[in-house]
Amino acid sequence: MLRGLGCDVVEVSRIERAMQNPRFLARVFTERERAAIGRKGPVTAAGYWAAKEAVSKALGTGFVGYALQDIEIRPDETGAPQVYLHRGAQARLAALGGIVMLVSVSHERGLAMAVAAAE
Repeated sequence: MLRGLGCDVVEVSRIERAMQNPRFLARVFTERERAAIGRKGPVTAAGYWAAKEAVSKALGTGFVGYALQDIEIRPDETGAPQVYLHRGAQARLAALGGIVMLVSVSHERGLAMAVAAAE
């Protein structure tokens, strides 16, 4: 059963500018995410950002009760993005009666977008 739905879109150039400040990367992304961004660049960072925003909207609270790093985006063995919730974000999903968070990320002409669903 669908417990929440969220979406987000962001300009890659906006995230690329933000990446000039090392505190941005440390505040927003987990160590694993930063490693992937280091290999793949700002397009990946923008996709992760959009995914985190979409997940927060699917949780129905925005970033209240948990931090940006409590939502982690990692690719599976085929490269598809997977959501790993930690601490407050995991608690919020449980409070919704959800057991899994799904996400899809896409990129087009300088934009990254994501859709997330809590089930």
